[in-house]
Amino acid sequence: MIKLYTYYRSSAAYRVRIGLQLKGLAYESIPVHLARDGGEQLHDSYRAINPGALVPCLVDGELTLSQSLAILEYLEEKYPETPLLPGDAAGRARVRALALIVACDIHPLNNLRVLRYLGSELRLAEAGQTAWYQHWVREGLQVIETHLARDTQTGAFCHGDTPGLADCCLIPQVFNARRFDVDLTGYPLIATIAARAAELPAFAAAHPSRQPDAE
Repeated sequence: MIKLYTYYRSSAAYRVRIGLQLKGLAYESIPVHLARDGGEQLHDSYRAINPGALVPCLVDGELTLSQSLAILEYLEEKYPETPLLPGDAAGRARVRALALIVACDIHPLNNLRVLRYLGSELRLAEAGQTAWYQHWVREGLQVIETHLARDTQTGAFCHGDTPGLADCCLIPQVFNARRFDVDLTGYPLIATIAARAAELPAFAAAHPSRQPDAE
């Protein structure tokens, strides 16, 4: 069985959980608590599995793979049923671009280790850390909203009427935005897609509140 090293509130792990659920793939969830005991991801036992000391990490047979988008692309190729990517090259490129806005432009600036560095090393107060987070989330979501609004390929979800790779990335980012009190009223298409996704069993099952390590 596939094993997924995960943390319930990690948006990167959340992406992979959605992908697994959409594809109907059974997996064993192995929690790695990012805040307990100095961060379990930093322990030697976990570094032996993932030297990057991040979640998620997926184990499928002899393969151990890190990085959420690489994992999702692997799942797409090995388990092509219920595809996460469109059938045409232009559509696949568009979906990947939307996913990368989240994974490369928004998330790295707001990762837990970045926020910790802002506090512990740069002595930025909690209010300043929150302002930092909110600024970069708003910037990124505005870019996504603009792409969604101007492209006729936007449907019930980011691309057409079936959820895919872009939605796997967007929905966890929306969850985190709400955690940090980012006002989503300026992003009506994103908010509508998020509401639609919340009604689907795959997204509900992947939600942080439904994970075995949820607090």
